[in-house]
Amino acid sequence: MEYVKLGRSGLEVSKLSLGTMSFGVPERGNTPWSLDEEQSRPIIKKAIESGINFFSTANMYSDGTSEEILGRALKDFAHRDEVVIATKVFVPMRKGPNAMGLSRKAIMTEVDNSLRRLGTDYVDLYQIHRWDPNTPIEETMEALHDLVKAGKARYIGASSMLAWQFAKAQHVAERNGWTRFVSMENRLNLLYREEEREMLPLCRDEGVGVTPYLPLAAGRLTRDWNEQTVRSEKDQVAKALFNKTEEADRKVAERVAEIAANRGISRAQIALAWLLQKEEVTAPILGSTKISHLEDAVSALSVKLTSEEITRLEELYIPHPFV
Repeated sequence: MEYVKLGRSGLEVSKLSLGTMSFGVPERGNTPWSLDEEQSRPIIKKAIESGINFFSTANMYSDGTSEEILGRALKDFAHRDEVVIATKVFVPMRKGPNAMGLSRKAIMTEVDNSLRRLGTDYVDLYQIHRWDPNTPIEETMEALHDLVKAGKARYIGASSMLAWQFAKAQHVAERNGWTRFVSMENRLNLLYREEEREMLPLCRDEGVGVTPYLPLAAGRLTRDWNEQTVRSEKDQVAKALFNKTEEADRKVAERVAEIAANRGISRAQIALAWLLQKEEVTAPILGSTKISHLEDAVSALSVKLTSEEITRLEELYIPHPFV
């Protein structure tokens, strides 16, 4: 495993991160394909044995049970100081007022709930899951700064927003002497490259680490286009993200398959290698549900694509609606 700094921060993370959206009680939340605790623990253990020290979760994954499963597994399989735990806040965790968003009240409530579920007194990276148009960004950034000063979070990050919104948040923090974001968790893969226009150049200029989610486009880059899985049949979010550009995306996926066949390696390794060659990318977030998924991902670290292969992977892409 290779380790790199997360942006210009001093935090060292593995070049692969294990995402935990697929871990949790299937009957809770909106991921009915998720693995229960018994199925999840071997994958988390394998990740640690493979050298992965970076684990990404969120309060809303499987209604909080993802955090619980991750916290118990890390306590059993690793020393707390050896792992980097990232979680997120924004999505409502209950009904009623003040149940969602990035107000001071919501942030202060939800960080304590996440810490309790994770079984730790701090998280290494606390991220805003989405932009909150209903809360002044000054209120959000000051609340996050206070979490860092209170020792509940070591660093803060953001996820899924427009470049101007991210730039505004950073400016507000800098102007007031508050903690700035060190990372951006955004959607980036061979089927969705809109982040290349503004967000990636901004992150490169600002020294912000990029940790893409859905690096394999929810599996669409790893199998034949018409092949179905439990997740592809039940994941309504992924369907909404990809179905409008299905014909163009299919051509890109077929090109991935072609290059993988020529190399004699898996399609997942090709798709991850494409991400890893981008200078802005720190650590793609893997949504592994099998040990073989992890093994494929680790193998991708040694795959170096040629400039010709990169061109062939990229040339079929067409602009996508921003999501």
